[in-house]
Amino acid sequence: MNPEGKIGTAKSPLSTVLAQVNPTVGDLAGNAHLIRDAVGSALKAMPVDLILFGEMTLTGYPIEDLALRADFQEESMLAIANLARDLAADGSGEPHVIVGYLDLGPTGPTNSAAVLHRGKVIGTYAKHFLPNYGVFDEARYFHQGNKPLIFEIEDHTIAIAICEDLWRSGGPVQWAREANADILAVLNASPFESGKDSVRIDLCRARAKESGATVLYTNIVGGQDELIFDGGSMVVSPSGDVLISGAHNTEELLHLTLPYVGEPTDSTNAADPLETIYNALTLSLRDYVEKNGFTSVLFGASGGIDSALVGAIAVDALGPDRVFACAMPSEYSSDHSLSDAYDLAERTGLSIRTVPIAPMVEAFLGQLGVSGLAEENLQARVRGTTLMALSNSEGHLVLATGNKSELAVGYSTIYGDAVGGFAPIKDTSKTMVWALSRWRNAKAEFSGEIPPIPVNSIEKEPSAELRPDQLDSDSLPEYEALDAILELYVDQDASVSDLIAMGFDSELVTRIISLTDRAEYKRRQYPPGTKISTKSFGRDRRLPITNRWKS
Repeated sequence: MNPEGKIGTAKSPLSTVLAQVNPTVGDLAGNAHLIRDAVGSALKAMPVDLILFGEMTLTGYPIEDLALRADFQEESMLAIANLARDLAADGSGEPHVIVGYLDLGPTGPTNSAAVLHRGKVIGTYAKHFLPNYGVFDEARYFHQGNKPLIFEIEDHTIAIAICEDLWRSGGPVQWAREANADILAVLNASPFESGKDSVRIDLCRARAKESGATVLYTNIVGGQDELIFDGGSMVVSPSGDVLISGAHNTEELLHLTLPYVGEPTDSTNAADPLETIYNALTLSLRDYVEKNGFTSVLFGASGGIDSALVGAIAVDALGPDRVFACAMPSEYSSDHSLSDAYDLAERTGLSIRTVPIAPMVEAFLGQLGVSGLAEENLQARVRGTTLMALSNSEGHLVLATGNKSELAVGYSTIYGDAVGGFAPIKDTSKTMVWALSRWRNAKAEFSGEIPPIPVNSIEKEPSAELRPDQLDSDSLPEYEALDAILELYVDQDASVSDLIAMGFDSELVTRIISLTDRAEYKRRQYPPGTKISTKSFGRDRRLPITNRWKS
């Protein structure tokens, strides 16, 4: 151990690699090949002593109830043994390779790490602290491990921890200190949240000082349903210096030789938060499409800001040849709704068609005789039916274009604009939609490219255009006020009294919370979408639909 927190007390150089890769849940064979390729690539560059992968890289993460299946448990344990053998057969058996996988302990399945060396599994570690909050349900799937794994490479002592183990004092961090370990290797599957990177850096610094060891922090990367894993792997010295840090939202092999010789990296030079969010949304959509075997996507192009941003994200994620839009003007659609939709297509290169819905709506109205809100929702449902028909006919994945603000207060139509297989901006507030759109256009202008999002889509008053001269502001408060209250109520669980004490108008607070509470049934039926906030609808926030509690 290094009690003074100085770099360079170990006697011999140790060549380490942090392998930041993108696994797919359940694809044991594919993930094994991914690991073998990463190890082979690392060894082509230079000799390596230690290679660290992220949490459950062999199985993908989170595996949810796959962990409870006996056949999956057996295949995971077989796959880790085969991986050790195959690495040796590849000529890659000399490094110590640490891989996360599903093991079956004496009491049940465990979230584990295996150390592979010279064709064998020479040690295993079961995760000690199991998170059971937010998006995590590990107490449902895994049993707790209670034994450290400490091993030696020459004169280096290495301890292992897995993700949540680093977020708590004691346990593996304490074990590392008691063993005089000079390296704490941490496997992670830490989902992206806006602003979380600085939290991780502070955490690694604190635990490095606490353990007296250099922290090797490897995070997986890639989209898995609602979650996005953003990488950002790093090495932190016992004194708390960030020695090296990895990229976000991309696969990467980070090499570092310990003891470290050189200057620490500037961990304060953080990426633009809007860029980080936009890139996370892009990666999430790409992985959802490709990992689920879709070839293309389709969305309703209204000329508004939400569909414009979704279109830009889709083109950036998949390329224009795989993105299709459908403009569906109604009796109440403005001229600019169609022209702005086609402007988006021209700017991005995506394909667009027009399917007027007025005749279909008239046919329904002639049979049903409904009016008012029912007529408004009928238009949205005709649009949803049209998109799903095209999806069935042509094989596109339909993208829902609603944002978090609308979803919160129920400003959407079930089986209408809420249809689709994936919702890229589901956890993105309306004010963030505008901010991301302006950022994406500014980035294009800086690079000498055509801004993808029409200026008119950004600047015009938002409207569902389901009745004459309709504006969102007819039904909702101004989005700046709405989003401010929603962030506190939804993300931070603030009460009515809390919000009023903060200075918000009591009538406005009551109205917004009432709308939010009444819309839970709608949210349950909304497609999955990328989580970017502290508390997204779905995995993070789970309230009963039948519920008489009033805040």
